Amino acid sequence: MPHTQRKKKNLYPSLVLGKKEIADGVFTIETEKKFSFIPGQVIALALNPEDEPRLYSIASGNEGKTLRILFDINPEGQLTPALSKCRIGDTVFVSEPFGKFIGTQEQAFWIATGTGIAPFISMLESGLAINKTLLHGARYISQFYFADKFEEAMHKNYLRFCTAEENNMVIHGRLTDYLKKQETLSPKIKYYLCGSAEMVVEVRDILINKGIPFNNIVAEIYF
Repeated sequence: MPHTQRKKKNLYPSLVLGKKEIADGVFTIETEKKFSFIPGQVIALALNPEDEPRLYSIASGNEGKTLRILFDINPEGQLTPALSKCRIGDTVFVSEPFGKFIGTQEQAFWIATGTGIAPFISMLESGLAINKTLLHGARYISQFYFADKFEEAMHKNYLRFCTAEENNMVIHGRLTDYLKKQETLSPKIKYYLCGSAEMVVEVRDILINKGIPFNNIVAEIYF
């Protein structure tokens, strides 16, 4: 899902170079990479330059030749139904990358639900998965987008929490329940949260109650 737009951005035409439906109603689109970016940053995107753009986390590595976004269709949305019908060779309009949800080489927790996994895909593909633990929550097993990449790179430091289904690759339950049970969480490292407002608020409260300084909690909310 997109972020909401906060401030008007200049938009530049960019060709669609690839599109995949990676799950039912969930797509990736790759466009020309016109600007460099830091893993974790976002772009504003619209189908026409006069439209109100929406913000999307970049979901590709910063050394790649294209720029990828990940989104699911909001049937009542103004952008995603049409965006899902884009074809290779179509033109979309994107801003320069921006934002403060910035990945680093330092040890950290990554915590995501839904398409909130997008900035962590960028961080992973940019070589920032070392010294990281990823808690990835979803309702259904099919909603762990890019799970194979995280599993390959992070092994035991990639934990999937599934509430509606079970298998031997996931932990049945909510990632918030897991966090509540942790007796020791380091107050010296960063905790990156990306997903719904409800998840972010709940996880932030859990972390603060466990002694994590507010300044070490970095959040990106998806609407």
